[in-house]
Amino acid sequence: MLVLAIETSCDDTSAAVVNNGVEVLSSVIASQTEFHKKYGGIVPEIASRRHIEVINPVIKEALERADKDFGDLDAVAVTCGPGLVGSLLVGVCAAKAVSYSLDIPLIGVNHLEGHMYANFINSHSLSKRGGNPNEEREGVSFPFICLIVSGGHTMIVEAKGYGKYRTLGQTRDDAAGEAFDKVARFLKLGFPGGPVIDRLAKEGDPKAIDFKRPMLEEEYGYDFSFSGIKTAVVNYVMRNAQRGMRTQDIVASFQRAVVDVLVEKTVKAAVENGIGNICLAGGVSANSLLRSELMLRGAEAGLRVTIPPFEYTTDNAAMIACAGFHRLKADGPSQLSIKPVAGLKL
Repeated sequence: MLVLAIETSCDDTSAAVVNNGVEVLSSVIASQTEFHKKYGGIVPEIASRRHIEVINPVIKEALERADKDFGDLDAVAVTCGPGLVGSLLVGVCAAKAVSYSLDIPLIGVNHLEGHMYANFINSHSLSKRGGNPNEEREGVSFPFICLIVSGGHTMIVEAKGYGKYRTLGQTRDDAAGEAFDKVARFLKLGFPGGPVIDRLAKEGDPKAIDFKRPMLEEEYGYDFSFSGIKTAVVNYVMRNAQRGMRTQDIVASFQRAVVDVLVEKTVKAAVENGIGNICLAGGVSANSLLRSELMLRGAEAGLRVTIPPFEYTTDNAAMIACAGFHRLKADGPSQLSIKPVAGLKL
């Protein structure tokens, strides 16, 4: 089954053609990062207008790279939330047009579910299990614990089956990716903050500053809070402004504190709920320290950890196609009357 997918939840315009939910024939992403850098963050109005300008060329390029035509498609999937409502609207309208004109099923997909299903794409996902760290990927199996970590969301989800999810914990304030962006903005490192902090941290000492690991106490369960770490970085810099600090040490220590909390709670959720599989998802899953630490700690606990390839960590339509394929099989098509929902729950 050939699925065309469209993803416009934030600032990237993406289209992909995927066969049977696993074989990516094409994946095209038009990034808007340069448009938003000077503002230090995403400007919703600029994002939605840019989506309108490039959506048709991006879809056309995805079909051309896949060597397919509109007539070859069996269904069209689209992100319908959560995200910026103006951006979502562009993608939903485009998908409705394709569905209606070709008389093929329309599938509305939750953006967070899409990130989870990036682990199902059969190209290059990494997987290791305790006792055999060189084990090749065998495919993701239910049930699994998924850590979804991005600029807008940080949550631990128990996935029991296709469409059967239970949120075990989530952030009470800033998402991890949001904290990365805010720290990078404060330190004048540029936007987006995640990649530049990841890069600079490799040159720093993660033990230089002992930032507190928040909410690791039993009473907080699997919930997170990252506003405190962000504030701790600001306070440290203000207190030590005259002493001469290495930015590399600051970001390395900050990153280490965030990753320690993410990994500790994810592994704990898997062990305490008797689930042997962990998946990582979301834009922050591209962070090199998070990837390596989750692999290491998971292996030490005897857990199988699956991590999506770098090209499917950030927002992309291939993951939406994969999730849409399984949602169509499980629940059937969506109605043409579907609307974008900015705060759509998983």
